[in-house]
Formats: sequence, structure tokens, C-alpha cells
Amino acid sequence: MRRDVFQAIADPTRRAIISLLALQAMTPNAIAEHFQSSRQAVSKHIQILSECQLVNQKQTGREIYYHFNAQKMKEVDVWMDQFRALWETRFSQLDNVLQNLKNKQS
Repeated sequence: MRRDVFQAIADPTRRAIISLLALQAMTPNAIAEHFQSSRQAVSKHIQILSECQLVNQKQTGREIYYHFNAQKMKEVDVWMDQFRALWETRFSQLDNVLQNLKNKQS
């Protein structure tokens, strides 16, 4: 089953896993050590991230290492970019309104 990448990054535990893996590749046990949930719960989060291709796995000897897939996250950034200009425009407009209010009070 292919999951939606936005569904995956909506969960704070999965975002924390992505942050860990952005620093270095890790085994499932090493990832699980950073959380108070069960190893099975962390494995489920890793599975969802894998299904969304946000993490990739590579077997090295007997160990499986998970790696962050920055390219997939770049796709999220590209999608969000279309909204970034809108946000910046609206924040600039808000700044202007607040500045005008401040100037009127002075």
C-alpha cells in the first residue's frame, strides 16, 4: 500500500525519526532507543516512512540500516514552494498594517 507523504510527516514521532536519520543512518534498534514507545511501534513508523520513500533501507551484513531520502523530502519542499510566496505576501501585508497602527498610536 502506497501512503501519502504528508500523512507520514504529520506524525511527530515520524518527524523525529526523519530528523534522526537526516544526521546518520541507523538500525531500527538504534532508532527505537530514542523513543519511549515499543520497538514494534517504532518499526511501524519506520514501515510507513519506507512506504512513502522518505527512508530507504540498506542491509550491511546482518544489520539493516535506514537512511533518510532527502530527494523525497525535496518533493515536499517543491510542493510547498507554491504557497511560500502567498504566505510571504500576506505576512508583508500584515507587517504593513501593524506598522500603520503603530504609527497612528505614536
